[in-house]
Amino acid sequence: MVEIQFSRGITEPVIPDVRLTKSRVGEQGKATFYFDHPAILGNEVNEDVTGMYMLDEEGEITTREVKAKFVNGKPAALEAIYIMNSTAEWDRFMRFMERYSAENGLGFDKAQ
Repeated sequence: MVEIQFSRGITEPVIPDVRLTKSRVGEQGKATFYFDHPAILGNEVNEDVTGMYMLDEEGEITTREVKAKFVNGKPAALEAIYIMNSTAEWDRFMRFMERYSAENGLGFDKAQ
């Protein structure tokens, strides 16, 4: 089981666009997730977004940096940013993304 949640126990079915950046020396990195019309925003139960939780067989990776995007006053998207401050955090995140990508048919394009 590999999944992303915004509220504990509620899996987000919308597959995000993910952009990765890494410092030149490779010690720090940033992953930006963009969810277009995620299910949590249309949830009739009206769950609070408490963060983004990336769950897999190794455990949980969490970020609290989640922002809503609005169009004409209505929620349209969520953007979450996960900061990696070490090579170990980068490696752990990449293992999660490999599993998540395999389960959801995502590809990886390296920038030139």
